[in-house]
Amino acid sequence: MNAVNDAIVAVNDVFWSWLLIPLLIVLALYFTVRSGIVQLRLLPEMFRVLRGSPGLAPDGKKEISSFQAFAISAASRVGTGNIVGVATAIMLGGPGAVFWMWAMATILGAAAFVESTLAQLYKVRTGTGFRGGPAYYMQHGLRARWMGVLFAVIITVTFSLVFNSVQSNSIAGAVSTSAGALGLSGGWPLDAAIGLALVALTGAVIFGGVRRIATVAQSLVPLMAILYIVIGVAVVVLNIGEVPRVVGDILAGAFGLREFVSGGVGLAVLQGMRRGMFSNEAGLGSAPNAGATASVSHPVKQGLVQTLGVYFDTWVVCSVTAFIVLVSNPVYGEASGAEVTQQALQGSLGDWSVHALTVILFLLAYTSVLGNYYYGESNLEFLGGHSAAMFVFRCTVLGAVFLGAVAPLTVVWNLADVSMGLMAVVNLVALAPLSVIAFRLLADYTGQLRRGLDPQFTLSRMPDLKGVQSWGEPDGPLPEDVDRRTGSAPADPARVPTERGED
Repeated sequence: MNAVNDAIVAVNDVFWSWLLIPLLIVLALYFTVRSGIVQLRLLPEMFRVLRGSPGLAPDGKKEISSFQAFAISAASRVGTGNIVGVATAIMLGGPGAVFWMWAMATILGAAAFVESTLAQLYKVRTGTGFRGGPAYYMQHGLRARWMGVLFAVIITVTFSLVFNSVQSNSIAGAVSTSAGALGLSGGWPLDAAIGLALVALTGAVIFGGVRRIATVAQSLVPLMAILYIVIGVAVVVLNIGEVPRVVGDILAGAFGLREFVSGGVGLAVLQGMRRGMFSNEAGLGSAPNAGATASVSHPVKQGLVQTLGVYFDTWVVCSVTAFIVLVSNPVYGEASGAEVTQQALQGSLGDWSVHALTVILFLLAYTSVLGNYYYGESNLEFLGGHSAAMFVFRCTVLGAVFLGAVAPLTVVWNLADVSMGLMAVVNLVALAPLSVIAFRLLADYTGQLRRGLDPQFTLSRMPDLKGVQSWGEPDGPLPEDVDRRTGSAPADPARVPTERGED
């Protein structure tokens, strides 16, 4: 088994180092330049559109709001990777890995914008709202259903089954650590009990549909983020004298001014970029599945919101883990994963913090299970899954959650890294030709902003677009006739002409 695992790791390193990361960086830099650095230029607008109100679905209930879609994607993004993945990257690549995580998030914001804007444009109507994602813009935008089918299969297996097994395994491990600290016995019986409890909690939500998932995510994501950030701030305050050293170590390690036992700057770059992408998922093709569910007046609005999600994940949550670990001045290469963060917290805050981290890790991993499940559900519907198939799929997900709690998952995790990389390549190949449409939508959006309007979109603004199904003419006033500051029509309600270039 070790030989198989070593072979998978070797293939994975070559695949990520020589194909995926270079492709992602080149495209992300192109998107950044072509959009006029939209990921930073419209940062204030990201917060404004997050407060938008949803419309009504055909069944008479409210559709998914912009914030709820943000919460679903954050539920998947913010998981064990923010604690386990960041700590492991630091142990392997040194403090410099943190800098490259930050840098990767900054340029990847443009990729997140493009993919979620396209997901909004090519979303389809359902009885309870909308669904969409890369599979949908591959079919309707590129007219390549075979590519959409390939993507749908890969993401369903990777996120809903494999990654959910990893998340439940992390929960079981954290609870076992807390039990051991309290002098309680762990082992298989405890893991099985945890697995059954997770099955019950997960089943109660996923059988309730996307609205229930959104409601739970909307409630838990802010709670877990606040808890973790508060603990991180407490650690920094108690070790405030160490902060200049930590910042210096991050910058020194990033640019090769120091060497670490793990291999120096090259490994810092590789680990930081890999873990950064794994954590924030920008360009991967997963978050657009959540972004497409939102009821918004312009596709660009959700593109901006999902870009904000990348920053929330990496600049905030991942940075909390990084500072918790680095202020403890760890010995690189000796430990890995959640154990590093637990030891660092224990050294700064005492034994109680081990149990606090268990609670936080549970919330992080549990909401990730829900977000990961939804990605599979959306793509199974794309493949034509009927109610019986959906029931079997949900039961299979629950089985994966239970098995993850009781089984060692080293090989499965590394296989998931490979499949995640394949999924990203398929998505990036689709984004390259479709990105021009996202830039046209951005030009339309910023043109309306300059006129003091709350940007809105209908297909009549770009009638040449093919495959768009959910952006017909609305009832009521023309979308560009509503001033976002006053809520009424401006004195000169002339329509804004379709803008095809950059603003």
